Amino acid sequence: MHPPELRQHFASDNYAGICPEALHWLLQANASGHQPAYGDDGWTHRVSDRLRDLFQTDCDVYFVFNGTAANSLALAAMCQSYHAVICTPVAHIETDECGCPEFFSGGSKLLITEAESAQARRGKLTPEAIDFLATKRSDIHSPKPKVVSITQATELGTVYSVEEVCAIAAMAKRHHLKLHMDGARFANAVATLGCHPSDITWRAGVDVLCFGGTKNGLPVGEAVVFFDRELSADFAWRVKQAGQLASKMRFISAPWLGMLENDNWLRHARHANAMAQRLYAAIHEVPGVRVMHPPEANAVFAHLPRAVIDILHGQGWRFYEFIADGGCRLMCAWDTTPESVDAFAADLTAACTAQA
Repeated sequence: MHPPELRQHFASDNYAGICPEALHWLLQANASGHQPAYGDDGWTHRVSDRLRDLFQTDCDVYFVFNGTAANSLALAAMCQSYHAVICTPVAHIETDECGCPEFFSGGSKLLITEAESAQARRGKLTPEAIDFLATKRSDIHSPKPKVVSITQATELGTVYSVEEVCAIAAMAKRHHLKLHMDGARFANAVATLGCHPSDITWRAGVDVLCFGGTKNGLPVGEAVVFFDRELSADFAWRVKQAGQLASKMRFISAPWLGMLENDNWLRHARHANAMAQRLYAAIHEVPGVRVMHPPEANAVFAHLPRAVIDILHGQGWRFYEFIADGGCRLMCAWDTTPESVDAFAADLTAACTAQA
């Protein structure tokens, strides 16, 4: 069996196209005639209000082009150049944003937790790790900790429980630190937890959320949601200076309507999560495959023999190897089909059998 003619891959949920609900509202915005520019349009105001309704609080909402900008500008709003951000070794802000958080904050340092603990190996930050880094040094020669940053779902596909976020927030507040959440796959985490989105964010102590939509079916654009509205002072100027203020903002914001109506954002996330569970069920007992942990969101992380990886790549399958500490990341998306999962699993099983 080989990849289906309409090939889907497992490298990234960024590979997927625009979901039909988002595309519908993108076309509606396009058909709405001339609209004010730079976010003064009715579409952007409407979506911002919908997000306030979703989170059940009067938060400030801004839209930027991508997750790197969302995280970096949010952290820059929370930090001065002499401050530090506490995060894990696999945090996207540490490994995949090309120094952007440091650049836009004018030099804020990322303080990385130890990688050896069981929780760290699952991509998670712990209150104990925060306490250690927050108290390790307090002299003027070391950057001053100011922010804790967690990723939900994590870069290793695990999900913080509500209780875990509350415990992290409590430790952060104990040390007078702000809490930032990189929510590139926030929808997948909420789908797993089955909680209200407010319960895993501001009610749990999160000050700023970078709410990702691109990986869940949007064409482009992430929302920066300030639950602590004092932190968003002058953020509009920061967005403009960074080149992130879209002149035709409605084409970034309007597709969010399609995600938010009828909880489509959760429906798509649940589907992606279910496809990851299907893939896990199909491969975790295959000889030669060592799954790192059962999937909690929309990704399966597994160690595969080098020869098997080469065979799968030779057959045209695409997936990442550099993210999972020597393992492979197999990512499912909102549009991943059962047929694609079964085709990949069959090719993987055949390759492992041939190497046995």
